Parts: sequence; C-alpha cells; structure tokens
Amino acid sequence: MAADVAPRGVPEGAVSSDVASFRSRFESVGLRLPSQRLSSRDLIASCRHRVGIDLERLTGIRERRICSEGEDSYSLALDAAWDCLGHSRHEASDIEMLLSCSITRYKGPDVFSFEPPLSLAIREAIGASQALHFDVSNACAGMLTGVAIVDDFIRRGVIRCGMVVSGERISSISDNATRDVRTIFSSQLASLTVGDAGAAVILERAENGAPGIEAVEFATYAEHDHLCIGKACATAPGATMKTKPRKLHDVAIKSAVPTLAKALEKSGLRFDEVDHVIPHQTSVRAIRAGQKYVKQELGSMAKNVIFNLESFGNTASTTHFVALYQQLQEGKFTPGEQVVLLCYASGLVVGAVVFSVDELVERYGHDH
Repeated sequence: MAADVAPRGVPEGAVSSDVASFRSRFESVGLRLPSQRLSSRDLIASCRHRVGIDLERLTGIRERRICSEGEDSYSLALDAAWDCLGHSRHEASDIEMLLSCSITRYKGPDVFSFEPPLSLAIREAIGASQALHFDVSNACAGMLTGVAIVDDFIRRGVIRCGMVVSGERISSISDNATRDVRTIFSSQLASLTVGDAGAAVILERAENGAPGIEAVEFATYAEHDHLCIGKACATAPGATMKTKPRKLHDVAIKSAVPTLAKALEKSGLRFDEVDHVIPHQTSVRAIRAGQKYVKQELGSMAKNVIFNLESFGNTASTTHFVALYQQLQEGKFTPGEQVVLLCYASGLVVGAVVFSVDELVERYGHDH
C-alpha cells in the first residue's frame, strides 16, 4: 500500500524509492497504570503449593500493578492513548496510522478479541477516524515493532504522524502459574514477574533536520522459539506461559549484541557515548548479567542503565514506555542525550531503537 500513497504535499503517484528520506521523533508518550498493587511476597503466599522462593530477592521486583474489575487490555490502551494526546500538540484527527501492539487483547471480562481488532476500537474511541489501523503481535517486542513500522512510514514520506499503543492485562498468566509453581525450577516461574500496564506513543516527522530516532534494528532467531511458549490455559480463564528462563536469557543477550552494534553504527555512536539504556525489564540479575556480557563484547557500556521493575515488574510490550514515561515525569532526561531502547522477546526477537532526546522533555514533570 505504501507505494501507492503520496505524503501530504507530494503529487499522487510521486512516492517511490527515490523519495526524500525524513526522520521521525517521539512527540509524546502516554501511560495508564492500574491502581491495584500486588507485592511479590503476597503473590508467593497465594501459590497453591508451598514455595520456598524469595521472589523479590530473586528478581528485584517488590510489587507490580494488576487490573481490577472493569480494567482490561482495551481500557488500559485507550486511557494511555488519551494521556498521550493530553501531552501532545496533535489532535486525534492528525493521526494517520494507529497500531495496537499488545500480547493480550482482552475487551471485557475474559473476552479475548481478535476481530474486530483493538486498533479499530481505539481509533474510533479517540476520534482518529481517518487513520490506517491494524494490530501487531510480536510478543514483548510488540510496541517497539510498532515503532519500527510507523518510523518506516514516516521516513519514506508516506505519513507525518502515527500512534503506537498497547494495553497489557497479562497478569492472568501469573494467576494461573500460582496453581502450578512448586520450585525455582518451574517452567512457569517467569510468569510470576509480570505486571499490567497501558502505554502509547505518538511519532511525527522531525522537521528541518531536528534530532529524533537515529536507528531502528530488529532481528528474529526463530530456531529458539521453543524457549518461551504462551497459550490458552486449559484449566482456567486466561493464558499460561512456560519458559526455559536461563537459556532464553543467554540466547537473547548473545543475539542482541550484533543488532545493538548495528544500530550504534548507523547512529554514529560508541556505546559509551549513549547516556541511557532502557532494557526489557525482566529481572535485576538478568539485566546485570546482560550488562556484563555486552560490555565484554562491545568493549564499552552506556553511562546509565534504567531499571523500573522494582515497582512495576515485567509489563510485556509496554515495558520500555512505562520506564520512558517515568523518567520524563521525574526530569531524568536532558535535551541532546542519547537513549537506546533494547528489547528481547520470545520468538526469539531482539531489537534496538536509538533516539536523541529533544523538547519532548518540556511537556512532562510536576509543573506540566
């Protein structure tokens, strides 16, 4: 379709591989967190079998947010979209593409909706009625995959503005894991790390050579797809997930290095010139081990690695933008800084997005 759609200001039929290359930027970010908190201690206490695991010490996760009655994937995504627009200079009518990228697609109590897609419901609810829309599924890499797609459309001049949104009511896998987990070696142990969240981001064309997204790189290693399998639970509502966490982490980190290196090369950066890295929030131990391996392989390390899993756990496809929003609200970014969003997800998928911080920071914090 892209080859047949002319960007605004370009004559019909003029879009081709020769069209001027543009740059995209993150224009605004939105967040919706459920109010209910569940501590790791209480979660372990709710397990059917006596489990001798200090989950907080093992993972670094003190608590996570979980949905209450009336909250689902759709409501989290929709509220995040509204919050994103609340921080944006754009109206919903400016959005030309809207992608919904969640793993979970709950719309109502235990109703998992494939058709009509959540992207359509969100588009109609916020009034972006002219936007091209579709859902994307790519496990925990979902939102960054959506960013890659919208970034590509903007770079090629097909659109000027797009939204990527996700609502993860993924705590059902945690509920179901509490019935089966017995030891630290359980294949469902990783399910006890997840939390619910909604996030949204608007991308727009960066005008006149302004800073923005410098590089987007993804790779898939499908030979490792068996290391993390999610499916409908056979004995209770919701889903179940089984992993081989140590093997998955080892393969993900080793596979991520060449993708990260390629993204840095495209950006013209050494890793020690990167100010902040937001990795996928799995566990403190896993992230620390990943830092050590990446430094060994690339010969340097970013100045700061951001952790937010203590309070939120692993929020699946929303994890990078939950962390990004928190950093913006707390005033932790300065214009001109370089940030890398680093993802790895079952599939196996690895990806890196490199961007420069700009005036986005001016619309966040307690005074805004």
